[in-house]
Amino acid sequence: MTLPATAIGTQLPPVTMTVERGRLQLFARAIGEDSPLYTDPAAAREAGHPDLPVPPTFLFGIELQQPDPFAYLRALGVDMLHVLHGEQEFTYHRTAHAGDTLTARSTIVDVRSKNGGALDLLTKDTTVTRADGTHVADLRTITVVRNEVPAP
Repeated sequence: MTLPATAIGTQLPPVTMTVERGRLQLFARAIGEDSPLYTDPAAAREAGHPDLPVPPTFLFGIELQQPDPFAYLRALGVDMLHVLHGEQEFTYHRTAHAGDTLTARSTIVDVRSKNGGALDLLTKDTTVTRADGTHVADLRTITVVRNEVPAP
């Protein structure tokens, strides 16, 4: 199966979440971030933050909050057993903090084949904003789909 080029431009449903302090603390520990800035609200305030700042890479998880975060891939006919997370890029514009309500809006921006059709690469761009519209970050995700290619 090859991903259809018509997928380019597809906008996925927006996902909104309120960032919880406890979740940030757990995430920081899970990634090995030992700075009290990410786990101790007093240390965060002392450093000039209104609350715990969102650790690097946390924003990737916003879209995973929806009941079926990969429905768009299945709608394209992708067998989820053949999917790999290929790459992730983050461009930060503002720091998000515990208590912020963030919305992620994603669009499929590219679909291309590689290795003679053995792999498809789907590129998705995501914009993350606060409830007031403040631009927090841009994410780029590349998903790799392994295709069944007949032997020559």
